[in-house]
Amino acid sequence: MSILIKNGKVVTAGEVMDADVYIEGETVRAIGKDLPFKADKVIDASGKIVMPGGIDPHVHLDMPFMGTFSSDNYTTGTSAALFGGTTMVIDFILQTQGKSLYSALQEWQGRSNNNACCDYSFHMAVTDFNESTKAEIIDMVNKEGITSFKTFMAYKGALMIDDRQMVGLMNEVKKQGGMVTVHATNGDVIDFLIAKHRAEGKLEPLYHYLSQPEITESEASGRFADMAFHTGVPAYIVHMTCEGALNQIRDAEKRNQRVFAETCIQYLVLDASLYEKNFEGAKWVMSPPLREKKDQAALWAGINQGSIQVVATDHCPFKWDQKLMGKDDFSKIPNGHPAIEHRMELLFSEGVNKGKISLNKFVEVTSTNSAKIFGMYPKKGCIAIGSDADIIILDPNEEHIITADKHHMNVDYSAYEGWKVKGKTKTVILRGEIAIDNNERKISPGYGKFVKRNKVNGII
Repeated sequence: MSILIKNGKVVTAGEVMDADVYIEGETVRAIGKDLPFKADKVIDASGKIVMPGGIDPHVHLDMPFMGTFSSDNYTTGTSAALFGGTTMVIDFILQTQGKSLYSALQEWQGRSNNNACCDYSFHMAVTDFNESTKAEIIDMVNKEGITSFKTFMAYKGALMIDDRQMVGLMNEVKKQGGMVTVHATNGDVIDFLIAKHRAEGKLEPLYHYLSQPEITESEASGRFADMAFHTGVPAYIVHMTCEGALNQIRDAEKRNQRVFAETCIQYLVLDASLYEKNFEGAKWVMSPPLREKKDQAALWAGINQGSIQVVATDHCPFKWDQKLMGKDDFSKIPNGHPAIEHRMELLFSEGVNKGKISLNKFVEVTSTNSAKIFGMYPKKGCIAIGSDADIIILDPNEEHIITADKHHMNVDYSAYEGWKVKGKTKTVILRGEIAIDNNERKISPGYGKFVKRNKVNGII
């Protein structure tokens, strides 16, 4: 199939140009003004923006957590992603302590194979680093194309590894050409505060937030950066929320260290006042929690300064009856937030349309930087000759309201209910096929492919 996109404003991480885009098969074949090609389908993009499809490098689909599973599976979650303009996601495989990395990989392949609507890849979360795990990392990188390894500095007894294991993992991953990513919060301090608040009978969702003060994130971020500096491994901090953690990145930059950082859309547009809504605050119970207005300002600045390279979602939805598991105890509320469908449009509306970031920066943090950091560029993350034809066409002026009854995520409430958003994804093309057109999905589950990723060097 061939597609010709005419008369649009083509935006990449480095350019804004009035141009046509010609697609043949799965790839972009030509870019330029008034292209002469005849195509099976012609799309008039007059008045619209043509951009690379979004890449969300932080999602949790069908994930076992806190005695239940996240409510979006590979079909519903990746379908919702497409509706919002995201054409690829990277999910997290969670190793079970005491078991192998390969057993975890097989479990996630059973969930994803022939079920995904958009393209996808995996991070491997290492929760038990030992000699057997160490040996498996070689094949993960070189055979499976999984080149990023997630670590947790919290959730002791389930996901957390200690600093000795962290350094050992860093040394091995560096040797194999991979990257170590981290959930950077001080689990011991958090566990102490949770126990303290429970003992005092403070059980509302607000105390989830108060059990994870800014210092727990900033301390862990700095400690992780120091260990990465010591080992020389390419390093990436997921879901950064606050000024204190960002300042740790800035300190690392003073010694000429590059530590990549990701924030999430919710930390840019929502704040901790939502936890004051009695149990309704459970909708926004996530880890790390929402922060203060001053942290929002710091994160926007970090994006424009280049210290934060990616805006993701940490999409991990739970239905309301699942959230009710913690109605009498905040520590039992499943931690997670539904956002995979809204990341692109919210960031465009709140960032580009309100003058906080440029169009080019938007493409950088939603697509291109993720492709570069995680070893997929220029196959993904750009509009260039020979690249995968993952393209979205967005109307920058169309307004719409976010509501639970209109979204496509498998969750029965919206964290952004009633939000007026300016900027609407009209058409989504995935590897040369029209995936979404005028709010209708045109492809079937199974069209999404697993993407093997290249080795990384910590340079973008």
